[in-house]
Amino acid sequence: MAALERDLRRTVIVLPDLHEGDGAGLVLALAGLAHVRLIVESRSGSPVHQSLTGGGCAELDLDLGQWRDEERFAQWRASRHEGRTGSEASSVPAVVDLSDPVAVCTTDPWQVTDAYEENSGGDHGGLRAAWLRAGQSLCGEQSPASRALVLLSVLGDNADPRLRPALVGLSAGSGWGMQWSRVRGDVVPPWPGPVAALAVGAGPLSGCLLLAGADGGMRAVHAADASAYGRLPHGSRKGAAVVALSDGTVLVLDVSGRIRVDTTWVVRAAGSGLAGLLDDGPTDAERLLATVQSCTGTALAFTAGSGLGVVALGDAAGGIQAFGDVTARVDLHDGPVTSVAAIGVPVDSETEIPLVYSGGADGAVRAWSPGHSPMPEPLVQRACPVVSLGAAAAAGGPSLVVAWGDGVVQYIHAGTGEQRMFRPGPPVRAVALDVAGRVFIGMDEALVCLTPVTAAGKDSSAVS
Repeated sequence: MAALERDLRRTVIVLPDLHEGDGAGLVLALAGLAHVRLIVESRSGSPVHQSLTGGGCAELDLDLGQWRDEERFAQWRASRHEGRTGSEASSVPAVVDLSDPVAVCTTDPWQVTDAYEENSGGDHGGLRAAWLRAGQSLCGEQSPASRALVLLSVLGDNADPRLRPALVGLSAGSGWGMQWSRVRGDVVPPWPGPVAALAVGAGPLSGCLLLAGADGGMRAVHAADASAYGRLPHGSRKGAAVVALSDGTVLVLDVSGRIRVDTTWVVRAAGSGLAGLLDDGPTDAERLLATVQSCTGTALAFTAGSGLGVVALGDAAGGIQAFGDVTARVDLHDGPVTSVAAIGVPVDSETEIPLVYSGGADGAVRAWSPGHSPMPEPLVQRACPVVSLGAAAAAGGPSLVVAWGDGVVQYIHAGTGEQRMFRPGPPVRAVALDVAGRVFIGMDEALVCLTPVTAAGKDSSAVS
């Protein structure tokens, strides 16, 4: 123990989103070491939160009074413009119409933010709530059209009905078309809740979007407008990834790395009882699912094929393993695989080959066809981890959408080389992409559907 204490001296251990059953008791025992500091993220009211409360731990909860000093905050606000020169003071507009979408999208964003903070008495038709929900994304270097798109993506359905068409017109030059957005508090259709993972439905779930919630629940919504379709039995752990198989089977990879299989929406084939007795052995599909469930991983994807299809499973060592029509493994990343996406790429009129995209904590997005050598260089790489991937095989060629750890969503069309970037503001938890080119973006307080505008300036957007 003395040697361990020396090794851990002045070490800070960060435990994000700790759940009961994740070895919490063993890890939290480290708190007994004098030179170890633990930073634990836990959901309010959870068993882990309850075990830490009152145990000498400092609880950083901004709803608690000890973290707020209203008097000093008021003094700071009053002194913000003190000491400015005449030119600096004149740069602050005397009047900004905070209810005018054109004004807030074209005025200096820091000035708009200051004005909204100082005018907390009204919601300005919903613009103030949307602006503050989007956060610092609106204060970055971007065009008024991009700023309008960000506001549109987090505008609630209780906003002034005149705002939405005005923002649609302003966002025309952003490179994106808004299909729909659902934010916390929306009623028709209702906001489906926080998103931890996303997947496009298949088979009986075609036309749907699968949402894994932060509470372990699973929902299906219509991809056309996010209206409710159904629910899966509630899981005990938050989903890290979700995929839909061709027959309606849903696989959920939870945060512990285990895979849960749900067959709620599978259509059973009609047959006689005698046939069932004679053919009582496991099917190929059942053997595939049993194999996958015996493994653990950090990322999960599926693509249909000529037979069973291919399940791709990423792991903490940076490897990808394929099961099903092709069985293979390759090491692609320096560190954990954080997301995988898989599609079938047509070779001719009768043949498809599986293509697996993978993203890692190393900030690289790579491509690999199981049974072949991976591409030697990353498709794209940035100095931040990949959070989520989505891929689709459309008529014009494969397309890919990447959610990055710094909040950027990047769309890449492999056929044309076109790219689009979007930063919604709140952290992006998951993305998905369908063959129609719709990009779905899941966050803690919003679910957004965009379509990239082509170079010809056309898209199929229909804001709702």
